[in-house]
Amino acid sequence: MTATSGVASPFGVYVHVPFCTSRCDYCAFATWTDRPHLMDAYVDAVCTDIGRSVAAGGHPEATSVFFGGGTPSLLPGASIARILAAIPMARDAEVTVECNPETVSADLLTCYVDAGVTRVSFGVQSMVDEVLLALGRRHDPASVERAVALARAAGIGRINLDLIYGGAGETVAQWRTTLDATVALGPDHVSAYALTVEAGTPLADDPARHPDDDDQADKYLLADEILGAAGFVNYEISNWARPGQECAHNLLYWSQGDYLGFGCAAHSHRHGRRWWNVRTPDRYIDLVAAGGSVEASAETLSPEVRRIEGLQLALRTGQGVPESSFSAEDLDELGPLLEPGGAGVRLTREGRLLANEVAVRLR
Repeated sequence: MTATSGVASPFGVYVHVPFCTSRCDYCAFATWTDRPHLMDAYVDAVCTDIGRSVAAGGHPEATSVFFGGGTPSLLPGASIARILAAIPMARDAEVTVECNPETVSADLLTCYVDAGVTRVSFGVQSMVDEVLLALGRRHDPASVERAVALARAAGIGRINLDLIYGGAGETVAQWRTTLDATVALGPDHVSAYALTVEAGTPLADDPARHPDDDDQADKYLLADEILGAAGFVNYEISNWARPGQECAHNLLYWSQGDYLGFGCAAHSHRHGRRWWNVRTPDRYIDLVAAGGSVEASAETLSPEVRRIEGLQLALRTGQGVPESSFSAEDLDELGPLLEPGGAGVRLTREGRLLANEVAVRLR
């Protein structure tokens, strides 16, 4: 890891780790359960790809690095450390690794800290056994408690817990149990996402298990109530943090910041141009080894499209958007869904439930 003392402009690096031990029924991400034999070659390819990017110039120091997937915690700690060592980083950069609770150990988390990891994000989803089973998860609530305790003992600075609500059969009482147990663990940050149906997944093929919109709305409101009472601030529709503990990498995305993605299926954005890498790890490894481009496709946003997307993203955050982003008539009609915010107006709690409907009024 290369770090300097200067104040760097926000710039992110995303590293995609496509390996999992099993695939959840709702997952449409670029992940594979049958290719652990590729791990070493994949890490080699990622490090080579980063090195070439740095050598080509135009690679600002990263103020945030995010390992997502997949299950990044399936990689040995030394592999995470090796990738981090290849990335030029600003001093005090935020470094996050997504982890499944059942995959972490004291040694792994200690290795993370030594490598510069500052935040771990545990895929908890639920703290109820029956719900976890229905979601196809391999851990139990006890393993979540163990993982959080190990992270604290290792000296991880910030702990995120990621939740999913609205699966078939989950009761409001069970969701409350999850929220209460989450608060009791004392995390710095909580993400709560409504279960969504993605095309091509087993969940999509089973309409009887599809979530109910009204049920999910009730559970969202309950999450905001319980997390708010516990001192968490909603700073983006699906994300709550204790003051000062917001995820810098997420904020970079929501502010249309620039970032580079490494690994298969990773996305990048620079100055209004977006591109994404080939989807499979095999293809990515082969292209890097051959010295070829790993870019699969790209798009360049027009100034107007970029402006509107910026407003749509900002609307999702606690800062909101300028009042001038809506007509006077729309401001009047949307009254119950908007309130004064940092940038002008922001979504109320009820407005967050109808964010897409509000967003189409942006101008």
